[in-house]
Amino acid sequence: MNIVEVERLTKRYGQENAAEELSFVLEEGTATALIGPNGAGKTTTLSMLADLLSPTSGKVTMAKGLTIGFLPQYPQFFPWLTALEFTEMAAKLSGVETKKARLQATRTLEFVGLGTALTKKTGTFSGGMKQRLGLAQAIVHQPKLLLLDEPISALDPTGRREIMDLLKSLQQDTTILYSTHILNDAEEMTDQLLFMKDGRLIEQGSLNEVRNRHANPRIRIRLQNHAQALEFAEGQAWGSEVKENTIFLPVQESGPTMLQVLQVLASKKQDVLGVEFQTASLEEIFLKVVAGK
Repeated sequence: MNIVEVERLTKRYGQENAAEELSFVLEEGTATALIGPNGAGKTTTLSMLADLLSPTSGKVTMAKGLTIGFLPQYPQFFPWLTALEFTEMAAKLSGVETKKARLQATRTLEFVGLGTALTKKTGTFSGGMKQRLGLAQAIVHQPKLLLLDEPISALDPTGRREIMDLLKSLQQDTTILYSTHILNDAEEMTDQLLFMKDGRLIEQGSLNEVRNRHANPRIRIRLQNHAQALEFAEGQAWGSEVKENTIFLPVQESGPTMLQVLQVLASKKQDVLGVEFQTASLEEIFLKVVAGK
C-alpha cells in the first residue's frame, strides 16, 4: 500500500530549482534512502514532505491520518531543558496526551540509548547525544512516517551501528525516508533508492533493480604476482583488466564462465590467491550515476 505519492514536486528559488519535478511513492513499512551529493536537493525534498517548506508546484498525497516524525540534519534544542523535559514537550506538541507524555518520553529516550541522561541538560550533550535526542523527539509520538535528514552523520561507528539497528526495528511499524551519504548504511537498510543530482531524480528503484541496471558483473582473480596476472591475461581474449596481481574479467553472454576460468587457471598451474564473482557496489553505482565516473 502506498502511503505517500509524490507527483512532479518542484521548489524554485528565483531562476534556480532546488527540486525539479520529483515523482516517487513510499510504500507502507519500507525504508527508502535518498542519496546524492551536497546541494542535490535532499534536505529541500524532506522539508517539503514534512510540510516545513511550501513547494512551487507539484503534489504530495498522503494516506488519511498519517502521522509524521521529522529529524533535521542539525537538530536544535533548548539548552536549559533536560532530555526528558524536551522529549516530553515534543510528545505533547505532537498530540500525545499529557498524562501519557512523560512515560512515553522516558521509554523513547531509553530506546535511543539516553536512559542514563534523562535529567541532563541538553546544552551539555555531545554531537552524538544530540543526534539520539533528535531521533527521540521524532519518534516519541509513534509516527507512521519518519523523515530523517542525515540521521547518523554525527555518530561514531559504534553509534551508527546502534542507530541503524534501532531504525531497522522501527521499520516494523513505520515507513522511513532518510537521506544519507554513508553508502554502506544505505546498502544495508533500504527497500528503495532515490538518487538525486542538481535537484532532479536521476535514478530510482529497489537495490536489486538499480544493481541490475548498473551491475557491471565481473570475475575477480588474484594471483601471486603481477607477472602471473599478465601471463594469464595475454593468453585470453576475454577483455581482461589487470591491476597489480589482480585480473578482472567482464561477464558477458560470450563468456567467460566461472568454470572456464577455473579450467584455465588449473592448466597454467598458477598460484591462485582467490577467485570470486563480483557486482558493482553501491559506491561504484553512485559514482557512475551521480558523478559520471
